[in-house]
Amino acid sequence: MSSLIEDLQWRGLLADCTDLPGLTDRLKSGPVTVYCGFDPTADSLHVGHLMGQLTLKRFQQAGHHVIALAGGATGMIGDPSGRSSERNLLTREALTHNITCIKAQLAKLLDFEVAANPARLVDNAEWTAPISFLDFLRDIGKHFSLNVMLAKDSVKSRMEGDSGISFTEFSYQLLQAFDFLHLRQAFGCELQIGGSDQWGNIVAGTDLIRKKLGAAAWGWTFPLITKSDGTKFGKTASGAVWLDPQKTSPYRFYQFFINTEDVMVAPYLRKFTLLPRETIEALEAEHAANPGARAAHAALAREVTTLVHGTAACEDAIRASQLLFGGDPTGVSESAMRDIAAEVPGAAIARVTLAGAGLNIVDLLATTNLCPSKGQARKDVEGGGIYVNNTRVADIKRQVTESDLLHGKHVLLRKGKRNYLLVCAE
Repeated sequence: MSSLIEDLQWRGLLADCTDLPGLTDRLKSGPVTVYCGFDPTADSLHVGHLMGQLTLKRFQQAGHHVIALAGGATGMIGDPSGRSSERNLLTREALTHNITCIKAQLAKLLDFEVAANPARLVDNAEWTAPISFLDFLRDIGKHFSLNVMLAKDSVKSRMEGDSGISFTEFSYQLLQAFDFLHLRQAFGCELQIGGSDQWGNIVAGTDLIRKKLGAAAWGWTFPLITKSDGTKFGKTASGAVWLDPQKTSPYRFYQFFINTEDVMVAPYLRKFTLLPRETIEALEAEHAANPGARAAHAALAREVTTLVHGTAACEDAIRASQLLFGGDPTGVSESAMRDIAAEVPGAAIARVTLAGAGLNIVDLLATTNLCPSKGQARKDVEGGGIYVNNTRVADIKRQVTESDLLHGKHVLLRKGKRNYLLVCAE
């Protein structure tokens, strides 16, 4: 069996395949071209889209040719798969903006410069927009059975619901099948991958290629990722976890993965990282023996954050995370400090009070209510329980000045091990 297929199966990345033995034999004979589509329904991809990107990357690293498709055409229609209601149709302007944004994100994980098998980025609007409606019906629509289309799960569930399904969304699978046909003709693409909710659309493409070209084509789906309770992966109380650092900061992205449920950390290590099998199995064994050490969580968060945001942003996120566990604030970026400000209680003081000789630590503790009184503040300092920027205060005469401000704005106070307060000088 192909080592790539073995690895994908071990990682839990195979839900179904149109012909696994046939695909296995094909991979043995040489590189294949494989594609995965991403519809620009928003101006950023989210963590749920990482499955497709990383699976493409695994194929590329194994020597195969990969295509990432930005759905400029299909994005105007909207895929009914996994939906209980009709999507809001995007304007052309919004769609163009979204495509521009996600193309940059797709380019981060795939290698477009490697000489042997550079990744390719395409937009299905390029070959769909020029075709007339009548030509599409004659050349593509005639190959589809209405009975088969109606039997598709996503269609049946919508038809049985209150809102029904429009012809617009009903026709989506024809457009996706046409994409596969075009890529098969233009680039010799033989394999389409996608989430398990895409199975019907992918099979429609393999059938169309067989009918139109008499050529082989395969479909591969990976399981949709969920949390241990079956709820949707990638959703938090504040919304989706985006790949765009302006929508979800690297710090919050890192926090999402570092806070993975214990029972899910091993599956996520397999699916979301490029770590080799022996490394992951060692982390799984360490996690089973000592889950409190959270070594597997740290490895998961570091690997995924580095893949998406780069080493520098990941290191900054780690420093910011460690700051709330007594770490050194030196090097924590201003943006990360803003994220921390949302995590801990805050207080504001006039900047002028820190000028010159500054403000005595006892007065600062009492003023910000970290300590209920000056008397208690003195006792806490003398007892060694007060920290300024995670450095213990040894003297009740300690003055807090502008030189203590992180990025010229914040002072992090701590009482005991976990009682933090971020003071903002205004």
